[in-house]
Amino acid sequence: MLFLRYENFKQYTRWYPITTAVLAIQLIMYVWMEFAGGTKNIETLVRFGALVNDSPYSGEYWRYLASMFLHSGFDHLLFNSFSLFVFAPPLERMLGKWKYMLFYLGSGFIANLATILFYKGPDTIVSVGASGAIYGVFAAYLFIFLFFRKALDKQSSSTIITIVVVGFIYTFLIPQVNYYAHIGGFIGGFLLFTPLLRRR
Repeated sequence: MLFLRYENFKQYTRWYPITTAVLAIQLIMYVWMEFAGGTKNIETLVRFGALVNDSPYSGEYWRYLASMFLHSGFDHLLFNSFSLFVFAPPLERMLGKWKYMLFYLGSGFIANLATILFYKGPDTIVSVGASGAIYGVFAAYLFIFLFFRKALDKQSSSTIITIVVVGFIYTFLIPQVNYYAHIGGFIGGFLLFTPLLRRR
């Protein structure tokens, strides 16, 4: 089973350095923002790097990456951190740390780019969170399921289908979810995984 985490702290940090770094940065930024105005305060989110679809912020491309490490509320941080903690390690081991870092950041960047390009509503979007990149991770596992299913055990295959289906149900049923980022990250992850896997 790919998604059972049995490592101790030392093993986890040594085997999955990129995932560990992402989790640590997310936690540090959360604590910092709580003391700087609160993680649900719009002004604080924007000041620290939230993605905003209005000018001049939409042209500040550093936000396309910075916003991936910010979260609005402890429940938001906990859910995304748990998803990364469980699902990211096998992919990092498979690709190697540097290719995984490129994959993760690339998926998140595409997720945020999709938000800016395709949202045409009247409201201003202030978006934070790792979920766009996490959906890229889910897409990579779907790629493996579709094209390398024999390499997976039955439990892992079932888990992959479950997380993809539940993930998209969650995307469209829960209010205030940035479904542009989820869909964009998913498509981006699927497309990025192919060349990175071939060059492994």
